[in-house]
Parts: sequence; structure tokens; C-alpha cells
Amino acid sequence: MRRATVLLDKAFTVGRTDPRLFGGFIEHLGRSIYGGIYEPGHPTADSRGFRRDVLDLIRELGPTIVRYPGGNFVSSYNWEDGVGPTEQRPRRLDYAWMSTEPNSFGTNEFIDWCRVAGIEPMLAVNLGTRDPQDAGYFVEYCNHPGGTALADLRRSHGWEQPHDVKFWCLGNEMDAPWQTGAKTADEYGRIATEAAKIMRWTDQRIELAACGSSGRNMPTFAAWEDTVLQHTFDHVEWISLHTYLNNYRDDTPAFLASADLMDLFIEEVVAIADAVAAKRRSRKRIMLSFDEWNVWYRTRRPPESRVKPGWPVAPPILEEIYTMEDALAFGGAVISLLNHADRVRCACLAQLVNVIAPIMTETGGPAWRQTIFYPFAQMSRFGRGDVLRSRIECETYASSYYDPRGELENVYAIPAAPYLKLAAVANDNGGLSLFALNRDLREEMAVTVTARGFGDLTVAEATVLADGDLKAANTRDAPERIRPASLDGVRVDGDTLVLTLPPASWNVVRLANA
Repeated sequence: MRRATVLLDKAFTVGRTDPRLFGGFIEHLGRSIYGGIYEPGHPTADSRGFRRDVLDLIRELGPTIVRYPGGNFVSSYNWEDGVGPTEQRPRRLDYAWMSTEPNSFGTNEFIDWCRVAGIEPMLAVNLGTRDPQDAGYFVEYCNHPGGTALADLRRSHGWEQPHDVKFWCLGNEMDAPWQTGAKTADEYGRIATEAAKIMRWTDQRIELAACGSSGRNMPTFAAWEDTVLQHTFDHVEWISLHTYLNNYRDDTPAFLASADLMDLFIEEVVAIADAVAAKRRSRKRIMLSFDEWNVWYRTRRPPESRVKPGWPVAPPILEEIYTMEDALAFGGAVISLLNHADRVRCACLAQLVNVIAPIMTETGGPAWRQTIFYPFAQMSRFGRGDVLRSRIECETYASSYYDPRGELENVYAIPAAPYLKLAAVANDNGGLSLFALNRDLREEMAVTVTARGFGDLTVAEATVLADGDLKAANTRDAPERIRPASLDGVRVDGDTLVLTLPPASWNVVRLANA
């Protein structure tokens, strides 16, 4: 049995989790929207076509903010196509996913869905094929109360009150060669700055996120962030990050260690943003919006999994089936986000339904939870509060994570991945939530946690997600094959907790004052 010790002190914190840390993402991609959240005629659909069975699962999952309409899709999207009478909306070719977009679901429907789900909306503007003035017009349509052409157009469409959208993204992955209207850092920095100015003039209350590079493995990474922030620093509050963990090499220990590179990615972007601030002698701190993150690899590479021939409407693409192994790697990413709550103030799980998603549906049929559903739901429910600095002592292992591009040496080496990855969150009622990942595939781990400043504690709940078959998954016919179970063998003595973590397990322990 492996052993680990954890020292926590209520007075030593990383930062407080922002409610937006628990966000999600829906895009006009595959069956994310059509057949996902929106399916008129489904037995559970309401009068607006929103699937109520999906809404129930969304509420259980607990996303707090949702990004829309993309993603790659936004870089050739005309927002005007998705408003007004449905029967008058044009059908368009979507260059991002080689599909036909019917535009029967658009901005106003998205806002209504967010209101029903109790979620804050986040909108992205097209800076691939459109210009800064179009971005300003979009803000005017959504947020201006009335008395102008676009505000009155919204009112004529049936939405009298402004949508009051606060969070706006300035494009998507604009350094990527696959992006419609891809740009150099200087090109994007200039257009993003001008768009930000017009958008802010239209509504002074909004917050703006500049695009970071589309991944840490991009040759543009770091130089892109620096150049873009040199342009946009005075006009934005956020910069975005995107990452998708993979197991292309079928190396489970490396896969479970990969979230440690997510930690490094975050810290590198923080360093770049703060260097830009230092050059300006500015105390302003750019916050990080990790607005795409997940496990994704099976449906990422084969062309037939990404597009279907004939420009279909809402084809079944990128429908990743998540395993127990994926849930463990996903849990590692959850811990990475929590442990950087001081600067990662917003994050969006990509995506929510069907497309690389925690929720799957059958057209006309049921909806069910994938394995990754549970770590996210637990993070959103129990991760609210002050993240504590954790001093962890345990054995480590060396690993080398797969580089899908093979262009950079050594940046994917993980020389010392602790077998225990952990985050601790102190909540406002004096309790404590522990999120613990045992990355040892064979041995149990005895973990002793000393939590100073909490007084006597008692266990409110302890659960474990584990299975002897790491390739096991939830399916339509077996929707609860993988689900949390009670974690046995948890003992508390005053401010000291002793727990035994099964091998290859995701564990959540909630402690309350005795």
C-alpha cells in the first residue's frame, strides 16, 4: 500500500473559486444543439423545443456559464442569420464542420435556454470573416434597451428586454490554420482591439476575453499571447486557454499524469500576462478563461469521425464515448483548475451534450450520464469556496505525455508526477471538500490529511468512482455502469483525516464541523 500525507491550513489559500469556473460550452457542431439541447417533437420537449430530460441533467451537472455559438463555428457565423422569424432564416454551409446550418436555433433561443436552465450566457463574436463594427452591432442587438435600429429589431423579434450579456469572447482560436479567417498575432491583436473598443462603447458593463493560442503545442504559443496582449491589454479582462487531454499512445499512467501539464500551461500563460503588465508598470491582472477543456482523442483524428459527406444537418460527429479511465484523467483536470482558482476565474467544459460531452442523448429517445459527468458535477456542487494550498508528500513516477505534433522536445516530459493529485476547498459553513485522484493503477493509498484551523471535523459524505475495468463506459442500455459509490474506511480524529483510496480512483470527501 502506498502512503501519502497532506497538510492544509485554513489560513493559507490559493484563492476563492469564481462561480464562472464551473462553466460549459455548446456549439453548432454535430448533435450538440440539434438533437441535444433542442429537439422539437421529442416526448420531453417543451413548447420551445428544449428537451426537458436534458435540462434536468444539465441542472444536475451544474454549469454556471455557457459559451456559444462556438468554437470553430463562430469564425464564419453571421449572427443575423439566427434571429427573426424561424421560417425566414437562411440555411448556410458551415465551413468548420462541413455541415448545413438551418439556423432554427440562434441567439434568442440560446438566451431563453440559459434562462430556463439558470445559467449565465457567454457569447463569442466572429473575428474571422467579419469586422469590429459587426461585433458592436451584435452587442447592440443583445444589450441595448431600445431606441436604435438593432435594439428595436430585437424587440420586434419578441424579446422586449435586453439580454444583458456580460461576458464576450473576441473570436476563437485565431492562430489555427483550420480556422476560417485565421490571422497572425498582430492582425488579430489589431482587430480584437478595435472590436473591443466598439463593443465597450456600446455597453460599458461588458467583460471581454482575447483569444490565446489554440493550444500549448502550437508553434505560435507564448509569442502569440505576448503579442496579442501587447495590443489588447488595456481593453480586455481575460485571455483564453484551450486544452484536450489524450491517450493516443494507450499509456494509462501518462494519460493520468497529463493534467500536470495543464498546471504548467496555466502558469506559463499567467507569467506571460504578468510580463506584459510589468512592461506597462501596470497593476492590472489579466484573468484566465479556460474556455475549452476536456478529454478528447478517439473522434479527433479519423476524418470520418469529424465530418460526414454531403453537408448534412446535425450529423453525429465527435461523439466521444467516455470510459472509467477518461473520468480519472478528467478528474485530474478538475483538480488543476481548482488549484489555480486565483487566476483561472472562468472555465468552460467542451462540450455539454453529445459532442465530447458528459451527457449523451438518443434522437427521440433517452438521455444519460457519461463517466465524466460525475467529477464535473461534484466540482460544481462542492468546489465553491476558498481553495487551500496543499502540502503533499507521496511517491512520484516519471512519464512522457504524447505530443501529437512532435515539433517540440522535452515540453511533454513529466519527471515527477505524484501518485496523489489533490485539491482542497474550504466552504463558507466551516466545512472542507477534498478532491483526490489516486493515479496508482495497482495499489491502494493510505492518505493522512491534517487540516489546521477547522477544529473537530466529521465526515458528511465520502464517495469513490472506480471500476476494475478502466475501459468500461456508460451506454444507453447500461446508463449507470459507472457511478459514484460510498468510500469506506474513512476515519476522523479531530483535525486529522485518514482515508484509503482504491487504486485508479477518483474520490470526493466532504467534511463538516463536528
